[in-house]
Amino acid sequence: MNLTQLTSQIILMFILMLVGLMINKLGFMHAQTSTDLTNILLYVVSPCLIIKAFEQTFSTDRLQMLGRVIIAIIIIYALMIMITQLAFKRVKDDNLRRIMRYGSVYSNAGFMGIPLTSSLFGATGVFFAVASLAAFNIFSWTHGISLFTGKQGSARDNVKQIVLNPNIIAIIAGLILFMSSFHLPTIANSTITYVSSINTPLSMIVIGNSLADVKLNRETLDRRLWWVLLLRNLIFPYLAIVVLQLMGISGVPLYTTVLMAACPVAGIVVLFSLKVHGNPGPAVALMSISTILSVVTIPLVFALVSLS
Repeated sequence: MNLTQLTSQIILMFILMLVGLMINKLGFMHAQTSTDLTNILLYVVSPCLIIKAFEQTFSTDRLQMLGRVIIAIIIIYALMIMITQLAFKRVKDDNLRRIMRYGSVYSNAGFMGIPLTSSLFGATGVFFAVASLAAFNIFSWTHGISLFTGKQGSARDNVKQIVLNPNIIAIIAGLILFMSSFHLPTIANSTITYVSSINTPLSMIVIGNSLADVKLNRETLDRRLWWVLLLRNLIFPYLAIVVLQLMGISGVPLYTTVLMAACPVAGIVVLFSLKVHGNPGPAVALMSISTILSVVTIPLVFALVSLS
C-alpha cells in the first residue's frame, strides 16, 4: 500500500469537504437540501456503486476470500462490542454512555469508506468493502439501535430496516450477478456507471456542509469522548489488522477492510440520539472531531499495516 497515494487521496477528500463547508457559508445549501442529497447518496448512488463493483468475472477464490473477510468482520464487531460494554459501564450519564459505545464501534463506512475505497482500489476494493458495509447495517440496526432504544425498539421493524435497506438489496443483487456471470444491458450499465461516479465528490461535499454547522463548547466536548476517539480512530482499526492477518487475509481484501474500520465515527449516531430525544451535542462533536482527526489517523493506521 502506497502511503503517499493514500495521504494524497485523503487530503483530496478534505479539500472536497472544504468545498462543502464553503458552499454552506455562502448559503448555497440549506438543511433540507443536505438531507435530500444524503438520501440520494445512501439510497441511490451507493447501491449503484455496489452493483457496479460486482460486475466482474466469477472467481471461486474471490468468493471464498469474501467469505473469510465476512467471518473476520463478525469477529471484529464481537470484540469491539464486548470491549466497549466493559470500558464504559461506569459512565452514569445514559445519553453519553450510549453515544460513547456506539461511536466507538461504528465507523462512517458507507459515507466515507466506500468513496475512499473506490478511489484507491477501484471496483475490486469496493467488492470486498461491501462486506464491511453489510455488517455495519446489520449490527447497527440490531445492537447499535438497542443501545439507544433498549427494549422499546421493535425487532420486526429493525429486521425490516435491514432487509429493505437499498444497500443490502444491492449487495444481494450484486452477488447474484457475480455468481451467475450475468452482464447488464449496455444502457443499464452506463446508467449505473454515471450515477456511481458522483459518489466520492458529492459525499465529501455533503460531509463538509454538515461540519460547517458544528459548534464545539464545554457542554458538547466532554473529556471522556477522547477515549472514544482513541478507540474509534486508532485502537479498533489496529484490532482489525490483527484479526485479519491472523486469518491469513492480505492484499486488497486486507487494505479495504482496514480502511473501512479506520473511518471516523458514523454520522448515524446523531440520528439515533435524536430518535430517543437525547442531547445530540456530544454525538455531533464526536463525529466532527473524529472526521477531522482521520486525515492523520487513517495514514497512521496504514503505516501500522506495513509494520505488522
